Amino acid sequence: MTKASANTFLPAEWYPQSGVMLTWPHAGTDWSEMLDEVEESFIAIANEIARREQLVIVCQDADELKKKLAGINWANVHLYEMPSNDTWARDHGPITVFRDGAPILYDFRFNGWGQKFPSNHDNQITRRLFNKEAFSANAGYANFLEFVLEGGAIESDGEGTVLTTTECLLSLNRNEHMNREEIEHLLKDVFGLNRVLWLNNGYLAGDDTDSHVDTLARFCDAGTIAYVKCSDPEDEHFEALKRMEEELKTFTTQEGKPYRLLALPMADAVYDEEGRLPATYANFLIMNNAVLLPFYGSKKDEEAKEILQDAFPEREIIGINCLPLIKQHGSLHCVTMQFPKGVL
Repeated sequence: MTKASANTFLPAEWYPQSGVMLTWPHAGTDWSEMLDEVEESFIAIANEIARREQLVIVCQDADELKKKLAGINWANVHLYEMPSNDTWARDHGPITVFRDGAPILYDFRFNGWGQKFPSNHDNQITRRLFNKEAFSANAGYANFLEFVLEGGAIESDGEGTVLTTTECLLSLNRNEHMNREEIEHLLKDVFGLNRVLWLNNGYLAGDDTDSHVDTLARFCDAGTIAYVKCSDPEDEHFEALKRMEEELKTFTTQEGKPYRLLALPMADAVYDEEGRLPATYANFLIMNNAVLLPFYGSKKDEEAKEILQDAFPEREIIGINCLPLIKQHGSLHCVTMQFPKGVL
């Protein structure tokens, strides 16, 4: 495994960006029965990204996709044809660091969230994009395929702190040969971190990721965390999310100050024939001048929007209908991966 140098920096999501990646749904994915419906969400996300930044799309048929994206800002769109198992770019896409000032694309192993789902094609996407010269000549590539890590499992404040969950990083079929201390040491080493903040509580019913932190709690700046709060004692999530809230209250910034905590509402329950779906307002995407926020056709959509506007006063908050996305147990942040400035 490639070791990082001491001068390594893991940017926060609000760090200036060059673009965002999507992996487009197709008939060979679990979306096959609802492809038209989910593509409406993807088209909305793609249009909002391409208005502001470059957009990299992994797809099966570029000519067909061009028809569906008619009217998009094509000056910012880059299509790359390659096989994919699914659409969760947050988890199979590269995680970018800066090493000695130059961007490096980290390629961690993706194994379908602990071998729950096929991932043989998705696990090769980062390397294939690099080989297709999708990135700038200044961007390097680092192979970390010995370690399983998804982008949705970690949150960076850009100042040497990562927030994560024990439920995910210590789960079976990921890196069970390593204990918590060994995993923390590896994260600090490869990302140049000072510390790792571990959440031991919090989950969403229907979540396949073993409690990815990006469904529960998110850095909005180095001193602010937005998190999901459940106010209904009858809701199955009430106790676990209350304990998570208490944990967050014990965390402090690197200067020793309590975090400013912004409570996002618990999304109204949405069900399919198998049970409750993991709708969450924490699964937003921060961009250069905007934040894309999942909407679920609920009165709580506007409440969540107002809270995030407080967290990001200089960014436009844009709601995207993500009811189709949660039918496959993910949401908006899960289908995107941002690239910092200098990568594209």
